[in-house]
Amino acid sequence: MTETDFRHTGSEAPAFPQDRTCPYQPPKAYTEWRGESPLTRVTLFDGRPAWLITGHAEGRALLADPRLSSDWGHPVFPVVVQRTEDRGGLAFPLIGVDDPLHARQRRMLIPSFGVKRMNAIRPSLQSLVDRLLDDMLAKGPVADLVSAFALPVPSMAICELLGVPYGDHDFFEECSRDFVGAATSGEADAAFAKLYQYLHGLVAKKQAEPGDGLLDELIARQLEEGELDHNEAVMIALVLLVAGHETTVNAIALGALTLMRHPEQIEVLLADPAAVPGVVEELLRFTSVSDYMVRMAKEDIEVGGTTVKAGDAVLVSITLMNRDAQAYDDPDVFDARRNARHHVGFGHGIHQCLGQNLARAELEIALGTLFTRIPGLRLAVPLDEVPLKAGHDAQGPIELPVTW
Repeated sequence: MTETDFRHTGSEAPAFPQDRTCPYQPPKAYTEWRGESPLTRVTLFDGRPAWLITGHAEGRALLADPRLSSDWGHPVFPVVVQRTEDRGGLAFPLIGVDDPLHARQRRMLIPSFGVKRMNAIRPSLQSLVDRLLDDMLAKGPVADLVSAFALPVPSMAICELLGVPYGDHDFFEECSRDFVGAATSGEADAAFAKLYQYLHGLVAKKQAEPGDGLLDELIARQLEEGELDHNEAVMIALVLLVAGHETTVNAIALGALTLMRHPEQIEVLLADPAAVPGVVEELLRFTSVSDYMVRMAKEDIEVGGTTVKAGDAVLVSITLMNRDAQAYDDPDVFDARRNARHHVGFGHGIHQCLGQNLARAELEIALGTLFTRIPGLRLAVPLDEVPLKAGHDAQGPIELPVTW
């Protein structure tokens, strides 16, 4: 075991995260980090050193290890994105808290995101996807697949599920985009404040006039019974609304782009509807929309013969775990017939994505229908002209011009 003092400046370690140059491939520097060791040292924007976990087995073990903390409110919790450096101890429900608080919040929501309920909404998802494609085809090429299709699918779906008026979608989509893509903490705070105020009013309205959405159920089951207060209800609503469409937008767009760039693989999807779920799982592995997960060690932990010390920043690389040759043959090859089980596109452990069943339903219906109806879909611009989101954001194209 090596005892590594990791409390120096880390200036000799490469910067993390880095931007992709190909939408569905890791940044070029990342390939150099896939060596014999399952972890490597990197440097965050503020000069803080961090451990980057690159091994599939080691990453899964750590994501299930209670010695790693997700508590964003901890005064020395690592900050990866500059816009969040002045978060003032604010910890977001579900994603930024540890057990037992995390477990209590998750228990409130698990019944609403089960497989049975997600299967029940598949017909409405199919109807939504058909309408959007009808509109896109009626307008004719060229279309931006993000704004015309990839964004409204999860946005409408999460609104229907939560009971949020879709008529307000332009407002909360803009706030969400500004919040997760802000360049400064001031811009992020301003977007957060607007979104919080909107949801504060919506929760109050639902208390007075209950509907039949997930938020209405949460208010009836938990808020009225004193299991959570108004602020926590608003914050849970905010996390679900933003997370419920932000990552899935990118997954649909990036999945469509990957298939367009691998047209021979589209035949797998078209040949048998039963193959669609497997294609989606391989896309989730191959594209890794969520590039990394941030943690802090609460105790010393041995990883691959190295000691990660208490207080160290730990970044678990979803991208590199999903490209680990120890877990997958030819991991840099997109193979629609691959059995991609055990990928970590939705994370792992207690913080594994609560909405993964909804995301899978959206991806399977959106991508399966898209290429069934427009099998000749193709990029309308060269690949290197597709504008991409920064490395610290959920990965995906900002716009995706397509034709047919």
